[in-house]
Amino acid sequence: MSEDAKRAGAGAHLSKPSSDDKKGSSASPAASAGKKVVIKSADMIYDMQKEAVDIAIAAFEKHGVEKDVAEHIKKEFDKKHGPTWHCIVGRNFGSYVTHETNHFVYFYLDQKAVLLFKSG
Repeated sequence: MSEDAKRAGAGAHLSKPSSDDKKGSSASPAASAGKKVVIKSADMIYDMQKEAVDIAIAAFEKHGVEKDVAEHIKKEFDKKHGPTWHCIVGRNFGSYVTHETNHFVYFYLDQKAVLLFKSG
């Protein structure tokens, strides 16, 4: 499993990383949504990561319950990128998952973590 942690901001303000850092904890504020976005680990192309962040921001704006946010993100990715996506959202959880190559991202939006991956 490749882990390309990348520094990013949300929405159109996401900037392409200039290096292939293996782990990252740097953040940049997302001016458009007022969210602090930190990509912690990723095995996903940049454009799909950006899409995941944008969909997550929209999901948090629409839903107040973490389960509903996760469902929103998962269903959007199932619709756009084929079935068998899985999404976990929360402030405190552990995970160890197997995913398809180039289909994994783990990031924070402010205090909430989002784990999105395809498997199956």
